[in-house]
Amino acid sequence: MVEIGKINTLKVVKEVDFGLYLDGGEDGEILLPKRYVEEGTEVDHFIDVFIYVDSEDRLIATTEEPLAEVDQFAYLKAVQLTKVGAFLDWGLMKDLLVPFNEQREEMREGQYYLVYVYLDEETDRIVASSKVNRYLNNVPVDYEEGQEVDLIVMNKTDLGVNVIINNLHTGLIYENEIFQVLQPGEHLKGFIKKLREDDKIDVALQPSGYEHITGVAGDILRKLQKAGGYIEAHDKSSPETIKHMFGISKKVFKKAIGALYKDRLISIDEKGIRLKN
Repeated sequence: MVEIGKINTLKVVKEVDFGLYLDGGEDGEILLPKRYVEEGTEVDHFIDVFIYVDSEDRLIATTEEPLAEVDQFAYLKAVQLTKVGAFLDWGLMKDLLVPFNEQREEMREGQYYLVYVYLDEETDRIVASSKVNRYLNNVPVDYEEGQEVDLIVMNKTDLGVNVIINNLHTGLIYENEIFQVLQPGEHLKGFIKKLREDDKIDVALQPSGYEHITGVAGDILRKLQKAGGYIEAHDKSSPETIKHMFGISKKVFKKAIGALYKDRLISIDEKGIRLKN
């Protein structure tokens, strides 16, 4: 049985003038329209396709990849407002519907919204909701402090920035620990900093321990964080460049980045230094 709203690996069973038919198991044969057939694809080949329901309630396959699958969050642009709701561009030819009763606020064409993509059980149609909080924090927390996690940026608050953790929970990155510009909908890696007694989760963008590094090495780390994790300067850079960028001598700089490299906090390539996740 195929999973609607997900990437499925299916076998090609028949070739016709208008495309290919794929083996959908209990769901029967599923059409992959000709415009999505990649050159060289033949009967008995297995291919990765996204499955959705068309306007006539038929299962259809595409080799295009959406910006989000079912049970995922995404930051999408509203491209059309209609009598049934707002349609969002999610990377496929067929836009994604957000019904009026699933809009946290009235959507406007041209604006971006954080939404949760889900499968309507009554119609098997893929739709979305901007009432994302109802889909978060519904399962017990099972993280360890220091654990690396996937994050999606939600919104800015007085304390910092709210994020979605592993498509399951909300977390907070404190303002004084953010050294880069974070955009709503941005995907990035983070680390569980603290599991609080009130079930709130504090998150950091760097592994625990960075905040305890002081002196020149600490200054370099903070500059790296502000620069988004990468700076074009290394042990082969000129003394003038080092002085201009960090306000220190090349000798002091080399000693500091050597210590950071030894502690596996940065990597060094032929063009610069980079924070390690």
